[in-house]
Amino acid sequence: MTAFEIDMWSTSHVFRAGHRIRLQVSSSAFPKYDRNLNTGASIATATEMMTAVNSVWHTSDYPSALVLPEIPGDG
Repeated sequence: MTAFEIDMWSTSHVFRAGHRIRLQVSSSAFPKYDRNLNTGASIATATEMMTAVNSVWHTSDYPSALVLPEIPGDG
């Protein structure tokens, strides 16, 4: 099992009652950010690509959790 802690910088969002969120796992966000060829090679000069397989396990043997901070609001 591997735990990842991802710094969300100064991201903030208000979730009102009834709102839902979705967690999307990806190897890249091209073209918003630099491409990820999934090879570990230089992103500036590499030309070969590999398909990435991302998995989030959610069983009793492999529990998963998304932990978000709660900032008390006015109301």
